[in-house]
Amino acid sequence: MSVKLSVIYYSATGTISEIANTLAVEAEAAGAQVRLRKVAELAPASAIDANPAWRAHADATAAVPEATADDVTWADAVIFGSPTRFGNIASQLKQFIDTLGGQWAQGALADKVYSGFTSSASQHGGQESTLLAMYNMIHHFGGILVAPGYTDSAKFADGNPYGTSHVDGQGQIKVGETTRNAAAVQARRVVKVAEALTA
Repeated sequence: MSVKLSVIYYSATGTISEIANTLAVEAEAAGAQVRLRKVAELAPASAIDANPAWRAHADATAAVPEATADDVTWADAVIFGSPTRFGNIASQLKQFIDTLGGQWAQGALADKVYSGFTSSASQHGGQESTLLAMYNMIHHFGGILVAPGYTDSAKFADGNPYGTSHVDGQGQIKVGETTRNAAAVQARRVVKVAEALTA
């Protein structure tokens, strides 16, 4: 049976969404059955409307299913994604994670593979601290953390062993080959380890 993988993310203006799509495609190419899910938006419409890129992305991804607890419990592996917010994960992703208390109490979040990805507006803008903060919850879940590490030459180009990350320069730097290659490495590694654990 193929590995079941959920890619669960929050994206305001589209960078994280684009990386999430790359991870999903690469994981499917590696043989996984993939669910791509966004978490619910918490910001008011007035805030979204004040940023044209935010409104455009919200409209463009309106049909993407919203994540539920089932998307985590169903999966053998979960990759979470969030932009960095003051060196931490976005409140939208945190709110979703905070709804998983019942599943955590039942042990339904344990013994799965987890990994993460992020983006920031500026270089050294909190990418590593965001991923490390994201990974704190994995320890509480009893999950198995699978970071990409420097296991492939592509990771030396993107320079982040904690997870795929991208500097978007306030939307001026589009997701390119370096980030996509890093995402491919991460997706393949997550699927490979999850396959070994579920064999």
